[in-house]
Amino acid sequence: MRAVRDHYVLIGVAALLLLQGTVLFLLGQPVICTCGYVKAWEGVVLSSGTAQHLTDWYTFSHVIHGVLFYAVSWWLFPHWSLGSRLLLAMGAEIAWEIAENTPWVIQAYRQQALAQGYVGDSVINSVFDTFSMMLGFAVARMSSVWATFALAVVFEVWVAYVIRDNLTLNILNFIHQFDFIHRWQSGG
Repeated sequence: MRAVRDHYVLIGVAALLLLQGTVLFLLGQPVICTCGYVKAWEGVVLSSGTAQHLTDWYTFSHVIHGVLFYAVSWWLFPHWSLGSRLLLAMGAEIAWEIAENTPWVIQAYRQQALAQGYVGDSVINSVFDTFSMMLGFAVARMSSVWATFALAVVFEVWVAYVIRDNLTLNILNFIHQFDFIHRWQSGG
């Protein structure tokens, strides 16, 4: 019975990833970077390659999404199977990835200091963001609560230190532009 359930989870994972890629393609997002090649890591945050290659500084935020989705799904649906909670987490991540690539959200991001030239994600970057969320989900499943919490805090502090942005600042800036954050992110 478990093998059958695992089979359905794998089919669900593949179907959700296919849906994600198809919708983003139909929204007009490029499959790969318009530069014509794919890099494993884009480390220059103000580069036109950010959100276009496999991973970038924002990958760490997607790992944290996975940690948070695991915690919330464990709390809200403790009797659900792990596979069902993973599919729910993927659904939430993919819904965000699709919303993030709509003209309205792209324009909202462009108001932030570090995202002025943001054009949305390439399909491959978006799918790898979902893989990164799945990694965070798995880490939260296999690690202690404190180790997982510490990892998320280290990612947030480290990324804020290196690029002056992170998941928390992204959320704050999306809700409301704070002048002091904008000045700090702009190097002032």
